[in-house]
Amino acid sequence: MEWEASLIKWLQTSLSSAADFAKCFDFFGAETGLLLLILIVMFCWKKEAGQKLALIVSCVNLWLPMIKSVVLRPRPYMEYPDSVKPLALSDKGAAAMDVAAQGYSFPSMHSASVPAVYFWLANEAKKNWLWIAAGVLTILVGVSRVVAGMHYPTDVLVGWVLGFVVIGVFMLLDRYVHKEWLYYMILLIPALPGLFYVRTTDYFTALGCLIGATAAFPFERKYVNFENTRKIPAMLLRVFGAILIYVVVNSLLKLPFDKQFLAGISLAAFLIRTARYAVIMFLIFGVYPMVFPRFEHIMKTKEST
Repeated sequence: MEWEASLIKWLQTSLSSAADFAKCFDFFGAETGLLLLILIVMFCWKKEAGQKLALIVSCVNLWLPMIKSVVLRPRPYMEYPDSVKPLALSDKGAAAMDVAAQGYSFPSMHSASVPAVYFWLANEAKKNWLWIAAGVLTILVGVSRVVAGMHYPTDVLVGWVLGFVVIGVFMLLDRYVHKEWLYYMILLIPALPGLFYVRTTDYFTALGCLIGATAAFPFERKYVNFENTRKIPAMLLRVFGAILIYVVVNSLLKLPFDKQFLAGISLAAFLIRTARYAVIMFLIFGVYPMVFPRFEHIMKTKEST
């Protein structure tokens, strides 16, 4: 719809700091920002809440690309390259016109992720200020995606709706499904048809994250079962260590493969991506917490000295 493109152009030309605004709020719904939030909640506040958050984020980023790949709506800057600028690319290392890397436009995953994540956190924490923050952040992130030229206003509106739909799905599952394996299968099986037609990296990344998380959580509970901590140095070590594992393991798992192959759009390349993220999530959520007692020991040793 032409009015949407005209609105985006007007916002980009009217706001003197449009690029800064777009990039600032892009972080809250992007892969890096959401992963950091999950690690902070899981390792610094409440383990079970962090695990549920990981499932919610994975499902939003898994289910929505399936819709995107049916609608096939190009991003605004792709359709209107002369008037709309891409101010916050989804994959900054790829070309702006690379659809496989940048994804399609409808609906907005950022706009779905933020309400799904932050309203769920507000409900979990039972804090009034979090409800207000979730509402404000939802609006600002949605508007920023329009300003960034990454989404049309209708993409954002539908994204908001789908974010609350995802929360509703999890509320129903929490209420009626009590077998863990069945809970995970209900999340995973509806997404598998995407293997046959989705050819964007976001879907295969999220598929790997969901597989890795659902394997890691039962493993952690049976063989690790780490406890929550309120010691700030231990919290910082936990989060920093997880980030380090993500960076190092992600780099190491890429080494056996040609860079052009990994950047390609073949199903094999995408499945390698899925496997890579499954391994990373399993290591971070399942295996890595085994060292937490060591962190606690280090803190106690420093306190005694």
